[in-house]
Amino acid sequence: MKHTLTAFLLLLTGFCFSQSKTEIYVIGNIHDSVPNYHPKILFDILDKVKPDIILHEVDSQGMKDYENGIKITENEIKASNAYLKKYPKTLRFAFDFEGRNQYRKDRGMVPTDNLSVKLIDSLYKAKLLAPSEVKIYENFTNLTKDLMKIAELSPENFNNATTDQISGKRQDAQYAELLKIIEARPEFAKRFVVKPNGEKISYRDGFKLMSGFWDLRNQTMAKNISKIAATHPGKKIVVLTGFLHRYYILKELKRINNGTYVTKEFYD
Repeated sequence: MKHTLTAFLLLLTGFCFSQSKTEIYVIGNIHDSVPNYHPKILFDILDKVKPDIILHEVDSQGMKDYENGIKITENEIKASNAYLKKYPKTLRFAFDFEGRNQYRKDRGMVPTDNLSVKLIDSLYKAKLLAPSEVKIYENFTNLTKDLMKIAELSPENFNNATTDQISGKRQDAQYAELLKIIEARPEFAKRFVVKPNGEKISYRDGFKLMSGFWDLRNQTMAKNISKIAATHPGKKIVVLTGFLHRYYILKELKRINNGTYVTKEFYD
């Protein structure tokens, strides 16, 4: 009888501990309002989950702008504001890489990233790419089209493991495979932009930096989420991010989890 009681108490303790773990819901979003995804749809999701904390894909300045009513255009902040109005005790924090936009501009990642992709596209249309390069670029564009079709469906369709896998392949196609074309072809070393400090940077070097920043930014976002979870144990946290980031954030959260939080889907 004594052993049975001890086993029961241990089981109960373990159950209570598991119940006290922080719950993290990473919700991939489409930023702009479209018929299949708009603030009311996201608000209903939030109202179902009932988070204690909402994290926004902005840095500290972006969060201040939100709180001051500046740049209130995206689905996430409109739905978040409606939720905060209904549940005023909800906490909200930024979780993005600090100073991300200026960081990219100062180093010349912007606009060399988009200019590089546009140059690849023009070379493709002019039939100047090698067969192996054509294969790489067509894979990138096909994966992009696949995700665009998924983005026309309900949010469950761009918040699941299958879409996460496609997103991962698409981002790898952009930042790893397209980089092979950019590094191999002389056109990308001969075209330049001027950084804010007046220095020139080639399309090749700028895109290379952006490729590395994709990893740095997502890893930083996951670390920031984990830190917030650590300082708010036992809470429900909703992370609002563009759905192309979702796969990476979930992967990183799993990697760095020390057992204090669990990740869940909003529809479970």
